Amino acid sequence: MRFPQMPEAGRPVVILLHGGGLSDWSVAALRHCLHEHFCVLTPILDGHGMDAETTFISIEDSAQKLLDFIDSHCGGHIFALGGLSLGAQIAVEVLSLRPAVTDVALIESALCLPIPGARSLAGPTYALCYGLVKQRWFAKAQAKTLCLPPELFEDYFSDSKKMSKASLVNITVSNGSYNLERSLAKVTAKTLVIVGEKERNIMRRSAELLHNAIPASTLYIADGKQHGELSICCPEEYAALFLDFCGKQGLSLSAPQVE
Repeated sequence: MRFPQMPEAGRPVVILLHGGGLSDWSVAALRHCLHEHFCVLTPILDGHGMDAETTFISIEDSAQKLLDFIDSHCGGHIFALGGLSLGAQIAVEVLSLRPAVTDVALIESALCLPIPGARSLAGPTYALCYGLVKQRWFAKAQAKTLCLPPELFEDYFSDSKKMSKASLVNITVSNGSYNLERSLAKVTAKTLVIVGEKERNIMRRSAELLHNAIPASTLYIADGKQHGELSICCPEEYAALFLDFCGKQGLSLSAPQVE
């Protein structure tokens, strides 16, 4: 797991984890919205973007690497932890391992219900289809399902071609077979569970399951939004929701940008 930014002394640390197949560029605009008031770190998950040479192993492995970073660079605790999709699953695993690691958690579109056949079919399927990820037409179709704005497509296509077959298979298996841990009942973080109104039924059911697993969590259904659309396409809306949820409504937002 690569950290392009390091914590700044005296500033509340916010860590945002991107989704599978994406990278830190997908949360750059959101980081800019919040950077005036927080130290916003956007690590790159193993197997993705600039860290493509490091094979993604599992959600559990990534969660432990993030905890190691928090222990060594953030004194073992941060102000807020957010994640989308695969990043959200990693954030959930972090909370299950260390229920008091953060004051605030925002979990967007975390799949928490195992998909039948995810483990047994991923290897053979992607062994046959791996070459498609390097095709522009296929990447455009995938980008559409991820609700990526057109200006982010070239970043997405470039990074898609870098991902190894091993990482792609491991991501698919880990994502499709993830189960919630009972230790989530001990989470002390103020937690917002986010799901798009237009997401698949399994994602809405996952959000409800996660909401029920974490005490005093809040379930937020993003009106009219598809998978990942809130944080990727509407960074100002997401940032305002974040400030409101953590009780900092009076803070101003910086104009979103994409680096």
